[in-house]
Amino acid sequence: MFERFTKDARDVVKDAVAQAERTDAARVGAEHLLLALLGREGSRASFALTALGLDDRRAPVREALERARRRGGLTQAETDALAGLGIDVPEIVARVEETHGPGALSGERPRTRWRGHRPFDRAAKDVLTGALRTATARGDRHIGDEHLLLALTARPGVPAEVLADHGVTHASVTRVLHGDGEAKAG
Repeated sequence: MFERFTKDARDVVKDAVAQAERTDAARVGAEHLLLALLGREGSRASFALTALGLDDRRAPVREALERARRRGGLTQAETDALAGLGIDVPEIVARVEETHGPGALSGERPRTRWRGHRPFDRAAKDVLTGALRTATARGDRHIGDEHLLLALTARPGVPAEVLADHGVTHASVTRVLHGDGEAKAG
């Protein structure tokens, strides 16, 4: 499948691996793919993100991803649902971090030298597969970074929730990239 990726899409995947390495994450996740997309310039995905007003809100998106990471990857909706059951996730996070240190629920390993291939987690694999399906459904021969963005917004989870909180949804990305007489990515 990787041979069908455009240079931009390959660069996103490589940067996602680098994002995971920077945080010593055991696996490359969907949030790493989003962080990699946020760092892109001059691509179809970066055009869509800019057109949707995310250009000046990238820092808050990164902060929201960091908050979710510290919650062990729970979405805000999941955190709210647990609160409805009387489970105070922020309090649990604070107590765990008090005992075990900041980011203890993040699933990160202690800083050690990583050897070998860093695997992709299920969410990241689902995004890559979703990008392939999106490209195929549109009749595109290659998978671009815009297909990765569309797949991220279509898959439930932290990246889609954080993007939606900033006005970037599957429908809005589709509209900017492909439709309705508005500005389209070239």
